[in-house]
Amino acid sequence: MKSKILDAVGISAAVLCLIHCIAFPLLMIIPLGISHNPYIDLAFLVIGSIVVYRVTKPMTNRWLKLLFWASIFLISVSVLADFIFEVHIPLIYAGAAGLIIGHIINFKNHKH
Repeated sequence: MKSKILDAVGISAAVLCLIHCIAFPLLMIIPLGISHNPYIDLAFLVIGSIVVYRVTKPMTNRWLKLLFWASIFLISVSVLADFIFEVHIPLIYAGAAGLIIGHIINFKNHKH
C-alpha cells in the first residue's frame, strides 16, 4: 500500500514537472516579466529522487529499477547544465516521461 502511495506521488510530481518544462518556455514568449528559476527544477529533482529511492529500495525488477534511475540521471544532467552553463537541455523531458512510465508500470504491477 505504501508503494502505491509513493507511485501516486511520483506520477503527480513527474506530470507537474513535465507540464512546467513544457509550459514555461511558452510563457517566456509572452512578455509577462517572468524568468526561469532553476531551483524549481532542482525541487522536482529532489522530490523525484526521494520517491524513486523509496520505491526502488524493495524492488526486484531490475529493468524497472534501471528505468527509474536512468530517468533521474537524465533530469540531473539537465538541472546541472542549467545551473552551471545556464542552458536548458531537453533531457529533462525524457527523464520526466521515463518517471511517469516507470511509476505507471510499477503501480499496475501491484497486487490489489
